[in-house]
Amino acid sequence: MWLFNRVPDSLRTEMKQKYKFDLSQQFLDHLRTGSVHFGGGSGSFVSPDGLLFTNHHVASGCIQNLSTKENDYMKNGFHARTREEEKRCPGTRVRVLAEITDVTARVQGAAGENVDTAEANRLRKAEMSKIENDCSTKGADCQVVTLYAGGRYNLYRYKEYDDVRLVFAPEFLIAFFGGDPDNFSYPRFCLDITFLRAYEDGKPATPENYLRWSKQGTKAGELQFVSGHPGTTGRLNTMAQLEFYRDLSYPLLLERIASLIADAQRFAERGEEQKRVALEDIFGLQNSQKAYTGFLSGLRDDDLMAEKRKQEAKLRGALSASKELEEKYGAVWGELADAMERYAKIYKRSLLFETFAGRGSVLFGLARSLSRYAEEIGKPNDDRLRGYNDAGIPNLKRRLVRDVPVYPEFDALMLANSLRALAEAYPDDDVVKKILGGRTPEEVATAAVNGSKLADKTLREELAESPEKIKGSDDSMLALVRLLEPESRRLIKLYQDEIEGTVTEAETKIAQARFGVYGENDYPDATLTLRLSYGPVRGFTEKNGMKIPPFTTLGQSFQKATGKDPYILPDSWLRNRAKLKAGTPFNYITSADIHGGNSGSPAVNTKGEVVGIVFDGNIPSLPNRFIYQDRTARAVFVASQAIVETLDKVYGANELLKELGVR
Repeated sequence: MWLFNRVPDSLRTEMKQKYKFDLSQQFLDHLRTGSVHFGGGSGSFVSPDGLLFTNHHVASGCIQNLSTKENDYMKNGFHARTREEEKRCPGTRVRVLAEITDVTARVQGAAGENVDTAEANRLRKAEMSKIENDCSTKGADCQVVTLYAGGRYNLYRYKEYDDVRLVFAPEFLIAFFGGDPDNFSYPRFCLDITFLRAYEDGKPATPENYLRWSKQGTKAGELQFVSGHPGTTGRLNTMAQLEFYRDLSYPLLLERIASLIADAQRFAERGEEQKRVALEDIFGLQNSQKAYTGFLSGLRDDDLMAEKRKQEAKLRGALSASKELEEKYGAVWGELADAMERYAKIYKRSLLFETFAGRGSVLFGLARSLSRYAEEIGKPNDDRLRGYNDAGIPNLKRRLVRDVPVYPEFDALMLANSLRALAEAYPDDDVVKKILGGRTPEEVATAAVNGSKLADKTLREELAESPEKIKGSDDSMLALVRLLEPESRRLIKLYQDEIEGTVTEAETKIAQARFGVYGENDYPDATLTLRLSYGPVRGFTEKNGMKIPPFTTLGQSFQKATGKDPYILPDSWLRNRAKLKAGTPFNYITSADIHGGNSGSPAVNTKGEVVGIVFDGNIPSLPNRFIYQDRTARAVFVASQAIVETLDKVYGANELLKELGVR
């Protein structure tokens, strides 16, 4: 997961020797500026007229929000044959990484010397806010990114597009063919794609760069590059941190996710409309459930943990060989272990009062953001919560006033779930008693949802322009948030003062120790920011000896279909089966190092042409969160050939094919 501004000479040499390819700066710059960030996912520009390419599941929020009971685009798909038919996605924005600047000295130097860890943590955050604010006043969208656990800090300046419109999406049945049973597995048969378009000033955007579509497509053994935004990894975590995740954090997260899934599925079973309403939430929760299950399986694997212990012992052994390094860094592992013990004491309470509070409730999320905006905006910029500084306010306001559908019954159901978790965990707690007021969680949630007016976009626009109106509002959901906020904020402050500062300082020292021992030619843990990975198209052999080929084909998808959920092909595919070339590559795998937010990442060949798109990884790839192996771990893609073939034979999307340059 290489940084675009820190590609080491050793990697360039490997490319030349092993693949006969010159990994030039021109190639890297073109790929970087042709790639985009879709919130929690990735994508790319694929035409000079702002055409965007990503996964169906990355764009599902847009597709779901545009859908209605009468026009269910998740179920039936969407196809705008003209620019006028393209539909604007509520609240969707994409960003292109335009510039990277090293600001390590400013951030690390902000704390000075002889400052306790809590104050040092506050001063570093304040400096990061100042840097972002200075950059944003020049009309850019800016973010200070923490790398190497605080060993380095980079300022990322983005070009932003906040007018994004839906162009094409296939039916959910084929985008997620195989459903949850096949998620994080391979072989696969999914057309997990969506095309959108970025607009500027009401006209299609003209991006600096775009990635051309390959006319030949992908092939076995081909070297491919992936440009995307992998979710957070923990490859530099210490054993104390990994054991915290294994023994406490992940089991509790999985418990909460399973409870939310169960409630959402019961709701979906009530009828077709309820199923439509709950579909995206169920998909997202099941995806998280399977991912965390895979992460946990890695941490419970004796061989993986033995390898992590070996790596840690090797680094600490190298430090002990140097008196200077040992004196400087030797104690930090113990300090970090102590911090994780303190975190363990408040983790569950923080999870229920803060991280998972109101999870799945649109109205609760809006109310909490409004309430915090009203509280934070009156403070000095440097003292605010991250995300509420001046640089972040424009994006916050856009999120607050976007068109977003609210389904009261489902919203209340999901809110009641988190309130019930609080009541079960802390039945005698004064804060919980005050929130419930003698009522059941379901009664509290229903009253808060039914009494709230925050579904009204016009009201939210008025509130977003007047913090005093937010504070003075008697809206029922805002009132519920106010009951939760004192305890939630107490826990945030406790974490920042007693845990986060120590963890950040210890991790920074460990990163510096690694630099001292190994140099700086390795990549940092992923941070949901742009990275470069690569690998050839290659199958693998399972532990039982079964050989898994690199490709599946369109024809095999019809053989896999049973006509029963989740193996149902859309009617459009069944009607046009005879037209499709059965041997066309459909999904395929490479050994590229991906994770989480890589969904939607373009795969390009050595010419920089799009040959596929990431949409998943297999089960063995999930423990790559902690240690990378390419024996059986694979990234899973949709092949460009299948996209062209189905756009032509199934969907008749000739205008799209022409724009992609393949017709």
